Formats: sequence, structure tokens, C-alpha cells
Amino acid sequence: MLLLADTGCRSGEALTLRWADVDFDNLLLKLRGKGAKDRLVPFSLELRRHLWRWKPICKWDLVFPTLRGQHMGRRNELRGVKRLCKRLGIVAPARTIHAFRHTFAVNYLRRGGSVFHLQKVLGHSSLEMTRRYANLVTEDLQAVHERVSLLSYR
Repeated sequence: MLLLADTGCRSGEALTLRWADVDFDNLLLKLRGKGAKDRLVPFSLELRRHLWRWKPICKWDLVFPTLRGQHMGRRNELRGVKRLCKRLGIVAPARTIHAFRHTFAVNYLRRGGSVFHLQKVLGHSSLEMTRRYANLVTEDLQAVHERVSLLSYR
């Protein structure tokens, strides 16, 4: 869940991630996206800390394998996330896993990220697709306008 929330990667990209694709020094992940297109995505120091603690426990090449070291299926991933949500007292959204990607996109923009950078991070070939993920509410638009308006006194 932390990887999905911190990087905005697709579920399938997380499930196929290998330790060789995690650059702990430069805080970069090499993700294999749709159409077999590889891209580098930055990740936070906080995620690095959690991955670093997980690495010695995980004895397989995959970052998130099954108990036998194989690729975890999406159903198992979804089941695990729903169990964790239940334990935390959170009502899981209908599209639980994919909701992380949308949440990442909206928060990326809310925190000042560029839509062009977001497009690259999400691995979209067009801005139109990125726009679908960036459903900003009116309050977001008002906050940005206050910050960039020529008539604001800040």
C-alpha cells in the first residue's frame, strides 16, 4: 500500500517489481508499464525506510512475492489490502487498489506538482489520460488561484 500511495504505480507494476529495480541510493524505481515501456519513478525516503526493512525478510527476487516466491495475483493483493483496511477501521473503496493511483495523482497536483511531471510519473502517453486522474475539486482551484493571481498580495 505504501508503494502504491508514494509512487502512483499500477498494481501490476508493483506486483512485478524486482529488488534489482529498486535503486535505494538514488530513490528510483524502474517500473515496467503498459506496452512493456520501462520508466524511472522517484520514491520517498520514508518508502525507502520501509522497503529497506522489508528486503532482508523477503528472500525472493520479487519485492512482493507469494510465500513460494511466485508472482502474487491481483486477487491476493486485493484481499490483503481489504483485510488491512478492515483492521484499521477504514471502509475500502470499491476499486481499492486503483484508488491509490487516483489519490496519488490528486495529491501530487495539490502539493504543487506539475501535470507534465505527473504524466511522466504515471506513464501516460497523453495528457488526456492524466487529466482523468486529476479530478480536482473547486477548493483546489481556488487555492491555486489565490497563490498565482496577479492581484493577490502574497
